[in-house]
Amino acid sequence: MEKEGLSVSMFLDQVKVNVKAGNGGNGMVAFRREKYVPDGGPAGGDGGTGGDVIFVVDEGLRTLMDFRYNRHFRAEHGENGMSKGMHGRGAKALFVKVPPGTVVKDAETGQMLADLVEHGQKAVVAKGGRGGRGNIRFASPRNPAPEIAENGEPGDEKEIELELKVLADVGLVGFPSVGKSTLLSVVSQARPKIGAYHFTTLVPNLGMIQTDDGRSFVLADMPGLIEGASQGVGLGIEFLRHIERTRVLLHVIDMSGVEGRDPVDDYYTINKELEQYDLKLRERPQLVVANKMDMPDSEENLKTFREEMEKSGEEVEIFEISALTRKGLNQVMSRTADLLETAPEFPLYEEETGEEERVLYKFTPENREFMITRDPDGTWVISGDKVEKLYQMTNFQFDESVMRFSRQLRGMGIDEALRDKGAKNGDTVRLDNFEFEFVE
Repeated sequence: MEKEGLSVSMFLDQVKVNVKAGNGGNGMVAFRREKYVPDGGPAGGDGGTGGDVIFVVDEGLRTLMDFRYNRHFRAEHGENGMSKGMHGRGAKALFVKVPPGTVVKDAETGQMLADLVEHGQKAVVAKGGRGGRGNIRFASPRNPAPEIAENGEPGDEKEIELELKVLADVGLVGFPSVGKSTLLSVVSQARPKIGAYHFTTLVPNLGMIQTDDGRSFVLADMPGLIEGASQGVGLGIEFLRHIERTRVLLHVIDMSGVEGRDPVDDYYTINKELEQYDLKLRERPQLVVANKMDMPDSEENLKTFREEMEKSGEEVEIFEISALTRKGLNQVMSRTADLLETAPEFPLYEEETGEEERVLYKFTPENREFMITRDPDGTWVISGDKVEKLYQMTNFQFDESVMRFSRQLRGMGIDEALRDKGAKNGDTVRLDNFEFEFVE
């Protein structure tokens, strides 16, 4: 797609999708009625389990483009139970392929659910509901012929946010037009778009680097950063997240100053943006790559740069290169490979998420057994995950099931809670779309 002279690559690295696991099948109320079987008794089977929604890593994918037009994923429901004690068939899981480097979050709470990085790695993002029990399960000496069966448990339904963080060992950072794309193109087989204007690079480009001594690593060219990128200015904020994955940073600086910028200011500005986005990025090993050393004024600018670094106490390794003439490239790539041998791997979800962060999502209102509010018309409203699930799993066609549901509500303390809130005999109470009268 061409627009104003720019080739806009189809790259999608953040998207929201809706996932719905399958409901469990309903249990059945049935009785044996064979001619020669006296006192046949209950024979209703259980429903089958609903299908899970599972994300699985496919190393052949590189973007989230597959989710651009398909944002709803539904697993199948379990089969209903049958007579003669036969259980319903469980539904198959729905597998959804995602590229390596995908972070899965709950869109509502922001809680991270999975960090998928390796080919074949799987994560259950929505759990299928269990099958409802048939009346054969409720038989007892006191009630040998129960007319009770459960509906299937509803499957999980969630809004999921997918965020792709490119998997690369080394990231190229720097202002636009400092030569990052040119550098990537001459040290690897990658062919990024190169142009004599800012923001030629609109998407991260990856290249495989092979050093003279046989070591290899993946190098990523990120779109240029500008001042304010960490607050959303320019294109950089969209791709700062990809730098989180890298283990070593190559800070490319245009030492010629042909763009009218000061190399020293460029160095401090870019590092400030990295620090404001994520303080951990400043802890990554970083090499300064002084590019365009074949240009006039580069030597003088580099001398001033070194003096400023010494004066400020900054300990930096500086490599002089010219991406255009390929001068000094072998040295910087070899030193980068050295750093990778000791640099830690990027932190996975389990390592970077402490116990305190997980607790934040543990006691939200949605996870309480029930909550009681009152509408303007005076109707008492009962809500909550557990009580709503009990309601959905109750088969209201049978009086015994209704009576069991009433006992369950009483056992949860809902009657007492309504009374404490001020509910009077005859008040209307609503649970989901089911209304009943409060009875003292």
